[in-house]
Amino acid sequence: MTDRTTVRRLPQRGAYDSQTIHAILDAGFLAHVGFCVEGQPFVIPTLYGRVRDAEEPGRLCLHGSAASRMLRELSTGVPACVTVTHVDGIVLARSAFHHSMNYRSVVAFGTARKIDDIQGKAEALRVISDHLIAGRWEDVRNPTAKELKATSVLEFTIEEASAKTRSGPPADDEEDYALPVWAGVVPLHLRAASPLRDPRLESGVPTPEYVRQFHANGTGS
Repeated sequence: MTDRTTVRRLPQRGAYDSQTIHAILDAGFLAHVGFCVEGQPFVIPTLYGRVRDAEEPGRLCLHGSAASRMLRELSTGVPACVTVTHVDGIVLARSAFHHSMNYRSVVAFGTARKIDDIQGKAEALRVISDHLIAGRWEDVRNPTAKELKATSVLEFTIEEASAKTRSGPPADDEEDYALPVWAGVVPLHLRAASPLRDPRLESGVPTPEYVRQFHANGTGS
C-alpha cells in the first residue's frame, strides 16, 4: 500500500495482494492506459498480455503500430497508469442512493520500456496472443521482419497496484428494507459466442480445439 494506491472511498473493498491483482488482470484482455503528453492527459484503450513468470510476474506487454503516439510516449519512461475493469452485475437497491455495480478492477502504476530486439519482440507478441487465446500463436504464421519493424512492443512494469471489488446484494438503509420495491442484482457476463468461419476459409480446415474450448468456457479464462 502506498499513498497513490490506497483505496480511500469504501476502503474495505480494496485489496493489495498480488494473487487478487493478477487474477483480475488474467481474466481480462482490454486495458485503459493513462499518461500525459506536454501536460495534456490521455487515456487510450489497448489489448495487453501478462507475463506469467513466477519470478517477475508484475509485467504487462503492450503493442501497436510503430506510429502510435501512446507507445512512443510510454517508451520514454513517462509515468503511466494501467486500469482493467470487469463489470459483473447491476445492483438495484430500494433507494436510488444505494444503486451500484458488482465489479472487479485493478489500478496499476509503473513505467514501460521499448523492446527492440527481434526475439524479445516476438516473445512479447506471443505473450499477448496466448493471453487472448492460448494455443493460437503455434498455429499462425509468425511475423516477418518487416511486420515486426512496423510494430512497437512495450513491457510495462507494475511498480505498485491495488484492486477494488464489490459483490453481493444491495446494501440498503435498514429502514428501507420494508419498502415494497424490488431489489437485487442483474448479473452481467462477457460470453464468447459460436465461432464464425471466414468465408474464404478452405472447407477442409477444421476449427481448432483451443477455439472450441474458448467458446465452451465462455470467455477462455
